[in-house]
Amino acid sequence: MTRAPLPLLLDGDPGLDDAVAWLLALASPEDAEVLALTTVHGNVGLDRTTRNAGVILALAGEAGAGVRVYPGADRPLLVPAVTAAAVHGDSGLPAAGLPGPTRPPEAEHAALLIIRTVRARPGEVTLVPTGPLTNVALALRLAPDIAPLIREIVWMGGSTTQGNRTPAAEFNALADPHAAQIVFEAGVPLKMVGLNATMGCIATPDRVAALRALGNRAGAVCAELLTFYAGVYQRRYGMNGGALHDPLAVAAALRPELLDWQAMNVQIETQEGRNLGRTVCDLYGVTEGPANAQVAVGVRDGAFFDWLLERIGRLE
Repeated sequence: MTRAPLPLLLDGDPGLDDAVAWLLALASPEDAEVLALTTVHGNVGLDRTTRNAGVILALAGEAGAGVRVYPGADRPLLVPAVTAAAVHGDSGLPAAGLPGPTRPPEAEHAALLIIRTVRARPGEVTLVPTGPLTNVALALRLAPDIAPLIREIVWMGGSTTQGNRTPAAEFNALADPHAAQIVFEAGVPLKMVGLNATMGCIATPDRVAALRALGNRAGAVCAELLTFYAGVYQRRYGMNGGALHDPLAVAAALRPELLDWQAMNVQIETQEGRNLGRTVCDLYGVTEGPANAQVAVGVRDGAFFDWLLERIGRLE
C-alpha cells in the first residue's frame, strides 16, 4: 500500500546544510508535499535567509516550482540575536554561480502562514524547523488552538550531550531558547534531532565527491557548500567533513526508521548564564517527568547518505 506524500512546512535559516535539507525534501515528491518555505533569523539575517530560500527553489528547478517563501521573525523573542556567519559564510550560501530567486517572497508573515495552513489541514501537516524556533513559537502563541491540529514537529536542534555554539548549547536552541521552551511545552508530537545524532553523520570527502560526480547542478552546489563546511569542521573540531545536521531532520520526518529514538522529558534552559539554551534531556528518567519528545539517539548514516545521494541526483 502506497502512502500519500506527507504535507510539510519547511521552516529554517538557510544556511548551507539547510539548503541540502530543503533540496532533499523537494526532490522527494513521493514522500513529501512541500507546502511552503518559511524563513527565520539564525545562521544569517532574515533578509539573507529569505533570499537564500528563493535561491534553493531556483536550484531545485521544476521540483521547486509553485513553492512559495514566507519571511518570518527577524529576531528572537527575548534574547539578543546571534548568527553563525563564521560557519555558513556571510551570505549563508558560500557557492559560486548560484541562480537568483525567480519570484519575490510573499507578504504574509511565516507565523500566520503556519496558522492558516495547519487550520486548513488539521492533523495532516508536519513542521520541519531547522533553525531557531521563533516562527513556530509565535504561531503557537498567536493561535493556541493549532497545537492539537499539528501532526508533528521535527526539529533539528539541541543535544543530549554537548553544545556547539557554547559548551552547553546547540546553536538553534541558543538562538531562541524561550521559543524552544514554548514549543516543547505545547503538547505537540515532537521529534528532536540533535547534535548527539547528527555529529555521527558526516559529509566525508568521498561523500562530497559522490555528490559532485552526480553531474547535475544541484549535486555540484551541494558538493561546493559541503566543501566549505568541511573546512570549518576541520579547523573547529578536527573532523574530516561537516555534519549533515538539517538533512537528517528531513530524514527524521520522511524516513524515521533511519534513526533510533528514545522518548524522554526535555527542558530548555532559559536562565542567563553558561547553560543558556541547553536542552536538558532526562535520558534515564531520573526526574520521572513525562516524555515530551522523541529524541534521536542514533543514525544509520550509510543508508541515509545513499538515500540523500539518490534524491539529489534527481534534480537539475
